[in-house]
Amino acid sequence: MDFFESQDSARRNTGRLILLFGLAVISLVLITNFLVMLIFGFLSTEMTSVGALTPWQFNWQVFAMVGVLVAAVIILGSLYKIVSLSGGGARVAEMMNGRLLVAGTGDLLERRLMNVVEEMAIASGTPVPPVYVLEEAGINAFAAGYSLSDAVIGVTRGAIETLNREQLQGVIAHEFSHILHGDMRINIRLIGILHGIMVLGIIGYYLMRGSSVRSRSKDSGGVVMLGLGLLVIGYVGTFFGNLIKAAVSRQREFLADASAVQFTRNPQGIAKALMRIGQHSQRSYMAHPSSREISHALFEEGTHSALSGLYATHPPLEKR
Repeated sequence: MDFFESQDSARRNTGRLILLFGLAVISLVLITNFLVMLIFGFLSTEMTSVGALTPWQFNWQVFAMVGVLVAAVIILGSLYKIVSLSGGGARVAEMMNGRLLVAGTGDLLERRLMNVVEEMAIASGTPVPPVYVLEEAGINAFAAGYSLSDAVIGVTRGAIETLNREQLQGVIAHEFSHILHGDMRINIRLIGILHGIMVLGIIGYYLMRGSSVRSRSKDSGGVVMLGLGLLVIGYVGTFFGNLIKAAVSRQREFLADASAVQFTRNPQGIAKALMRIGQHSQRSYMAHPSSREISHALFEEGTHSALSGLYATHPPLEKR
């Protein structure tokens, strides 16, 4: 399979996963709708004069109103998170204690890095982004930013000192693919939607907490049931949503690897860089506390987790 076929395959898989993500969100809205309607029906059921229950009639207008309300909660929660994450790549680099490189730096390795970035910018047809160096021993890099105009590239000290020029070209070309194909924007939007789903769980938590545990009234029982239902829907939805998001991220890594070969016209560069990471004592590990937060943007996994198999944002080195 050549790099164009690899790119097409990764794009198709990404499209399927994003469609699945969208269907999952719609399903959550419908499930939440039915939950609210059931509890509304429970609260509305009354006793007749002969002691029989009068069933509550399903109302499509109320169902639609509840759907609009639930969708509005998810959308507003998503927009809030997306806006908070769209502050530009420089903010991410500074959060990671990155140091901005300036033209004419006296460090030969840093100058080589700047030259490679300029070469890959020409190869990918994108503007030359600001470059930051992170004082980390592991071999890693990242691209951050919401658009071409605010994108930056960060590279660890371990990558600069350990990789040769050919390998560094492969890594930087990989990061340019993320910039060119809008992977940062895709990830921010997915994170935003997941936050919107999480808001449902948070609302459920506060509904349960706010209801009086001493009250045994029917209304109080309904509020507790609603709160518990929203809590479960929010957190279960977030869990499975994160699995899909991680799968999307892995496909974008395959796309970036294939694009790196396209930009460099040299499959050995990125292949040898990945092998070098596997042989390195620090591998791609990054010690900064915020490394987990930007794990999806890194060249290779920068942290280790018990759920790394499920939540891994990158395919295994051997598979890449």
